[in-house]
Amino acid sequence: MTLLVKICGLSTPDTLDTALDAGADMVGFVFFAPSPRHVGSDLARDLAARVAGRAQKVALTVDADDTMLEQVVEALVPDMLQFHGRETPERVRSVKSRFGLPVMKAIPIEAEADLAAIDRYAGVADRLLFDARPPRDATRPGGLGKAFDWHLLEHLDLAVPFMLSGGLDADNLAQALAITRAPGVDVSSGVERAPGVKDPDKIRAFIRAAREADRRLRAQRVTSSA
Repeated sequence: MTLLVKICGLSTPDTLDTALDAGADMVGFVFFAPSPRHVGSDLARDLAARVAGRAQKVALTVDADDTMLEQVVEALVPDMLQFHGRETPERVRSVKSRFGLPVMKAIPIEAEADLAAIDRYAGVADRLLFDARPPRDATRPGGLGKAFDWHLLEHLDLAVPFMLSGGLDADNLAQALAITRAPGVDVSSGVERAPGVKDPDKIRAFIRAAREADRRLRAQRVTSSA
């Protein structure tokens, strides 16, 4: 399967268009007021209309209740919900049943012990996202430009698809993929010039780097199996 590339935290028409034109597979929109990437319902509707089926729309929320999720779903009509808070497996299961949408659950990683959460969510989430554990005083759970030790994921063999996030950019992406063999990558701050301000050149560079790294890893696998 081809590497999935998700550009998250998009909040303007021009940067969304850049991500779509560059070939992003998923585009993420943040519905969390403390984030500099937060979008409201009206903006979400406008941005959703621009996607027009060219990529999967992902709605990122943090411990949102059903009322907020209803507003998000009505405005964005997402293809997937991304939970980036402390949502329990039971909450994931409940939302999937109520809204009929796949859910990607973020799992914060700092040490090997954090991998224990995988078993709790692998049976209910449709996709997992591994992100760096935020500092204790952080005001938001992600989008902080912080990486974790990718070697913690080096020997994972998961039945559920997963994505790698946290501190990725065009320069370190190839190394991250070589170590983790992640089938998908998710970037936000790594394609910004300032918090919440996406840089079109960085978006294009990241997607180019992802495609090139994926091509090289595929070629290596073919060579090693010949």
